[in-house]
Amino acid sequence: MYEVYILKSINFQRHYIGYTGNLDKRLRSHNAGKVRSTKAYRQWQLIYKEFMTDKTSARKREIEIKSYKSGEAFKKLIRLPFIKK
Repeated sequence: MYEVYILKSINFQRHYIGYTGNLDKRLRSHNAGKVRSTKAYRQWQLIYKEFMTDKTSARKREIEIKSYKSGEAFKKLIRLPFIKK
């Protein structure tokens, strides 16, 4: 099982979109500064996640969500309930 997720920086107006097989571990890595692309914008909070059955589907969904970034579709997505199955 994989999860596609969106994080929001607590201190900056930034979002991060990714996917992982272990969301708890990945979130700890983001907040510990171990992820180069998010290190400067710590602390992060999880605001959205979706469960995917396989890695390929998760990657495709991640790319799809990234294509929404800053647009109305992205804003609508992050207003949805926290978890989508």
